[in-house]
Amino acid sequence: MRMRKKHNLEERIAACSDVMLYMQNQNEHANDPLDESLFFDSMRVFGNNNPLHLEIGCGKGAFVLEIAQRNPDINYVAIEKTPNVLITGMEKLKELGLKNVRFCLGQAEYLDHLFHEGAADRLYLNFSCPFPKETYARHRLTHTRFLEIYRRVLKKGAEIHQKTDNMRLFEFSIEHFSANGFVMKNVSLDLHKSGFEGNIMTEYETRFTSMGLPIYRLEAVNPGK
Repeated sequence: MRMRKKHNLEERIAACSDVMLYMQNQNEHANDPLDESLFFDSMRVFGNNNPLHLEIGCGKGAFVLEIAQRNPDINYVAIEKTPNVLITGMEKLKELGLKNVRFCLGQAEYLDHLFHEGAADRLYLNFSCPFPKETYARHRLTHTRFLEIYRRVLKKGAEIHQKTDNMRLFEFSIEHFSANGFVMKNVSLDLHKSGFEGNIMTEYETRFTSMGLPIYRLEAVNPGK
């Protein structure tokens, strides 16, 4: 079921412009050169050069807002392609007044239209859409075409942290991480029985756990070029 468009969505997004970043040329047919002035600059955005962590597909932003409160010396950029969902996180951010979070309305395909090579220290993939039909496999956020983008925007040795409730997506991810030279560690087939400390529950995670479903988790280390 499609989510109903939120009331006054455009006006509400405009009111959150001070906590938003913009990703240029989000169109596969666009041939315009990228504007260097529109790339992310930590000093301009956050006023510091603290480590930068990204979340792809942040939904309503509960995870990034919680982890940012726990880690005030890390900067976070949370990316979501659906404005109807993103507005919830942006309005909550303004309410909380956190200085180390920004949201971006954008797609993972164009991540390197916002971030320079080696800009980020970590990337989170929390409960990404599994796209179960094999004909849509290239849309999975751990497909090789996305991993090639992540490799560019992440520092060498930086980590991708993935959580999912979908076993087939997890197996697919392991296959593609391995094929692209990523080294995996802290692989868990049932996160909540693993003794892992410091886990932050997402909205989906809470729902799936209450249903008795195992949560799969891994960390993949970027090999660089």
